[in-house]
Amino acid sequence: MTLESTVIICAYNEQKTIVNILKDVCKTHSFNEVIVINDGSKDNTGELIKEFKKTNDIIDIHLHKNEGKGFAMAKGTELASCKYLVFIDADLSNFTTEHANKLLNPVIYGNADMVLGQASKTLIHPKINPFKSLSGQRALKKIDILPILQKMKTVGYGVETLINIHFKANNKTVKYVSLKNLVHPTKFKKTKLHKAIIEFIMEGYQIMTTTFSNANMTVKSNKNNVKYSKC
Repeated sequence: MTLESTVIICAYNEQKTIVNILKDVCKTHSFNEVIVINDGSKDNTGELIKEFKKTNDIIDIHLHKNEGKGFAMAKGTELASCKYLVFIDADLSNFTTEHANKLLNPVIYGNADMVLGQASKTLIHPKINPFKSLSGQRALKKIDILPILQKMKTVGYGVETLINIHFKANNKTVKYVSLKNLVHPTKFKKTKLHKAIIEFIMEGYQIMTTTFSNANMTVKSNKNNVKYSKC
C-alpha cells in the first residue's frame, strides 16, 4: 500500500458512475483513505454512497446543497489525514492501480510537486488537448494547497485554475501523465445538449473570473520559469 495517501472524490449528480468509481478506487488498495464528498446531489448519488459505505471503508460527507467543486475539494482536503492527496472525478471508468501509481509516484519520490493525469479514452487526445491543465485527476502534497484552501471554497469550477496559478506563482514543478484506458465521458454524453452548453458557459465564466480575481498571483506565475513535463 502507498503510504500517507488520501483520494478525494467530489460528486454532484453522478448516480450512473459513483458506485463503479468507488469500487475501482477501493480495489486498487493504493490509498490509506478514501473520501467522497456528495456536493448536494439531487439524484440518488447520496443514497448510493451510503449503501456502498455499509460494506466498504470510506469517509462520506453529504452537503445539504450544491456548494461547487472548489468547496467540495477544499472540504475533502480539510478532512484528509494523509500527506499526499489525489483528486479524481466521480464520472471516471476503469481507474486502476497503475493509474494511482502514475499520479502519486512522481510526487512521493520528489520528481514533481503536482501531477496532472490525462484520460486516454476521451474526446480530445491528451497530446493536443488545450484543456489538459484543467484535469480533475491530480496528485499533490496537502501542505502545498493549504495556503489557498479558503479561496478554493469560493471559485467553483475555477478550482483547478486557482491551483495551477498558485503552483506557477510558487515555482512548482508540474508533470503530465497519460492514464491509459481511463474513460472520462464528455458532458455531451452525460446530459442533454442544451444543458451541456449551459454548464460549459458556467464553467468558463468561473474559470475566467478565477484568473482575473487572482491577477497578482497570475502575473507572478508568468514571471516564474515553471518546469512542465509532458505525458
